[in-house]
Amino acid sequence: MTDMDYQALEFAYQPHPDQVSPRPASHRVIIVGAGPVGLTTALDLAHRGVPVVVLDDDCKLSTGSRAICFAKRTLEIWDRLGIGERMTSKGVSWNVGRVFFRDEEVWRFDLLPEPGHRRPAFVNLQQYYVEGFLYEAADAHPLIDLRWKSKVIEVTQHAGHVEVIVDTPDGPYPLRGEWLIACDGARSPTRKLVGQESHGRVFKDRFLIADVKMAADFPAERWFWFDPPFHPNQSVLLHMQPDNVWRIDFQLGWNADPAEAIKPANVLPRIRALLGPNASFELQWASVYTFACERMESFRHQRILFAGDAAHRVSPFGARGANSGVQDAENLAWKLQAVLAGTAPETLLDTYPAEREQAADENLLNSTRSTDFITPKSEASRHFRNAVLNLARTHSFARGLVNSGRLSLPSTYLDSPLNTPDDTTTQDDAFTGRMVPGAVALDAPVRDAAGHDAWWLSYLDGDFVLAVFCDARSLDSASLAAWEAQTPHTTPVRIVLVNLGAEPLHAPPSFAVVQDTNTCLAQRYDARPGTCYLLRPDQHVAARRRHFDASVMTHALQRALGAI
Repeated sequence: MTDMDYQALEFAYQPHPDQVSPRPASHRVIIVGAGPVGLTTALDLAHRGVPVVVLDDDCKLSTGSRAICFAKRTLEIWDRLGIGERMTSKGVSWNVGRVFFRDEEVWRFDLLPEPGHRRPAFVNLQQYYVEGFLYEAADAHPLIDLRWKSKVIEVTQHAGHVEVIVDTPDGPYPLRGEWLIACDGARSPTRKLVGQESHGRVFKDRFLIADVKMAADFPAERWFWFDPPFHPNQSVLLHMQPDNVWRIDFQLGWNADPAEAIKPANVLPRIRALLGPNASFELQWASVYTFACERMESFRHQRILFAGDAAHRVSPFGARGANSGVQDAENLAWKLQAVLAGTAPETLLDTYPAEREQAADENLLNSTRSTDFITPKSEASRHFRNAVLNLARTHSFARGLVNSGRLSLPSTYLDSPLNTPDDTTTQDDAFTGRMVPGAVALDAPVRDAAGHDAWWLSYLDGDFVLAVFCDARSLDSASLAAWEAQTPHTTPVRIVLVNLGAEPLHAPPSFAVVQDTNTCLAQRYDARPGTCYLLRPDQHVAARRRHFDASVMTHALQRALGAI
């Protein structure tokens, strides 16, 4: 498929039969906002068989690069929804970052130093491409009803449903949804309509974003300067994007006039100072933003759930905004589907704010620390920062203190009520490594039953999965098959066997079988023959044991569904 000019794309308003219905039409889920988070949520729910209506007050995609840095975890979520490859292929992949102080490099880091991952640490991709790819996937899905120029102007909660008034070019009309998901951005009209606010810090500094089209031989790396000669006493960030477009962020200071700062007469000299007086480039877009770190007190208000910037907002250095919003979508979609299907109690949805508010707090803390380091507010803090940068040239301990934006990582839900704790009865039962209950699953190369190369996460495709590491001697197919038959059909659990041995496994046809490649998967999961993991539909670990026990895994499944 040829990429179109998504910034010029406009969607025609289409009247809907709901607008002339004698009584408010009822739908299962209404999503407000067709940005990256809203469209990801819609796709995830639709992939799970839940029909959704998406309302957006605009008729076009975002302008300018905006969010550009999408993390490996976000790409893995989009892989499950069938669009990860398109995002990655179009985007600029990178793992390496370089930090400069004045005119000297003080630190270089690699965010993905180990092999055996399908996706890079990050891809850079303009937000309009992300929204365009998501839109095309959503528009093609029969369970997604996209309605443009449809602005929610009133929200009322009732027992069992939410009613909204939707304003359109043909006038307003009422609409009902069993659940409403607000993904309508940092200013969130929905949040205001229900009388909620975000609280936090707004930092007194401004940054200029410039999208510059040019032919340059810079590598695909993240370059960050503190106090460079071409922009003294301030900070600058440079990123490569597709189509020979480069993103440059210039710190301006709090007293900068945003309207003046984006005028070409003021933007172009800054760019020339960075690139050199003879550089040939074209300015495509410029904007000014202010750092803010804030969130709602609660992401759930009865039958209204908030996600993405509507729920929480962070400063952009660290790529924690859009990435955390997409992870909100994944956390929410499987839980809402389970509640709608009647396989989980409504209280399961209380774990959405419990887990994602924790993730938001982590992001806010890291973003606040980054902002304080990048934009020191006193001479003492500036002297400390500069001392750290000077020491980082030659001392490894100081590099851990350098903070040009702690880059996005998925949250581990250590305290989630959905986790089943490890069995620590004996030392032999103990686990090491990162795959604790609440952690997101790590990918690794595997081979399928036909001997073809594959990736582990492709087997965690949206259902609960019981992963059993075994060899021909340790496999107990009968016990696993009996347990599979006893699990409720309304709560699908896929059994995937990971063969750690050389002999083929003889398993029931309903089981998937993969061969560990170079023991990479077993190492990442600290697995040996007999080890089993119960993985949630959002690919987080729910439970793990050294040996399969049907009663333990049944209990863990019920707990992961919020039924215990």
